[in-house]
Amino acid sequence: MTIGDTATVFIIDDDASVREAIKDLAESVGLHAVCFASAKEFLSSDRQTGPSCLVLDVRLPGISGLELQHELRRAGVRISIIFITGHADIPMTVKAMKSGAVEFLTKPFRDQDLLDVIQRTLSRDRVVREKQKQLSELRSRYAGLSAREREVMSLVVSGMLNKQIAAELGTSETTVKIQRGHVMQKMQAESLPELVRMADKLKVSD
Repeated sequence: MTIGDTATVFIIDDDASVREAIKDLAESVGLHAVCFASAKEFLSSDRQTGPSCLVLDVRLPGISGLELQHELRRAGVRISIIFITGHADIPMTVKAMKSGAVEFLTKPFRDQDLLDVIQRTLSRDRVVREKQKQLSELRSRYAGLSAREREVMSLVVSGMLNKQIAAELGTSETTVKIQRGHVMQKMQAESLPELVRMADKLKVSD
């Protein structure tokens, strides 16, 4: 799946009736939903890479919800988690939220409350993914610059004039102008402020 495809709600709960109810709820608003009875089943599945979130029961057979959250973080898997439980306690909630959970809902909860959280979570995930995509494209453009063009870009965004850059690099001002033009073209920057913003995102040091 690509970023523009339908978002997916992953549901892990050992209660089949709860799984199906949440699946039906998600699909009622046009979302794609995939159910799992255990954390192990989820971990062994092939999952789409598009916008997604995980509705996760805290108490599960085998690997618990909190243990799965820890395992996903350790493995570098980035997915927003919405915990649901019928046995919430404050220490458990605090631990889950500190580890990055989006929400902690206690059963029984209102359908609309869960839907609202899911929609907010997916919207945020889309924004994050779009920013990551843009950053990846910027890095690809930057990788296409020659070593000298990177030097020129760094000096340009630091605020130096062409003649100052020429003196710094021991070359002519004409050569700097040409290289600066190549940088603007390869980075697809239409103005100096735009190039500065790109450099800031790439953390190009001056």
